[in-house]
Amino acid sequence: MATATNNYYIQFTEKMKEDYTILAPNMLPAHFKLICNFMNTYGYHMELLENDGPEITELGLRYVHNDACYPAILVIGQFLEALLSGKYDPDKTALIYFQTGGGCRASNYISLLRKALAKAGFAHVPVISFSFSDLEKHPGFKLSVKQLLGLLDAVLYGDLLWLLANQTRPYEINAGDADALEAEWILRLGKSIGADSNLIMRHSKNIYREMISDFAAIPKEERDTVKVGIVG
Repeated sequence: MATATNNYYIQFTEKMKEDYTILAPNMLPAHFKLICNFMNTYGYHMELLENDGPEITELGLRYVHNDACYPAILVIGQFLEALLSGKYDPDKTALIYFQTGGGCRASNYISLLRKALAKAGFAHVPVISFSFSDLEKHPGFKLSVKQLLGLLDAVLYGDLLWLLANQTRPYEINAGDADALEAEWILRLGKSIGADSNLIMRHSKNIYREMISDFAAIPKEERDTVKVGIVG
């Protein structure tokens, strides 16, 4: 079990990599599923949280001031709900969150999360800051150039998957076709992007074309749909 020091900042060590489960927040499901699958081929035990419901918001508001950004409240609530569920051993669990290092308040989410963990009795749970700004050091979580390229693959494939699924879903004749094909591609890509992939980026264009072709083959019909704009 790790010991909390320096305002709850705990390093994720090389020893922890062997038997700790790393929980990732469900911010972008398609992208993060691919990222988790990819990282697990390198010996990590990363799991995407898929718990949801009003209790997540309630937990977030209980441990985070309501002036905080709503995504931070949801993510922190999701982490806390998972740790309180009994499904994970808090002494063998770490959390990962993405930190920009820029001027946005999102750079402070890590501190808000650690403070909330301490209030809830989980101050000893390590929080890995995934950042290109080198804000923190975590010896057990280091990425090589090849791994970074693999992560870029995962993000790009996730972007295209979401674009195709979102363009198809409102017009599909058989409800659920787009979601089923998206899930199928996540499974296929999860097996392809990994430590033994031999730089799958060389084959990206062919994979993109195949993905586009598969979604184009889904039966669709032209229909009037409600257009919604989201500002945030």
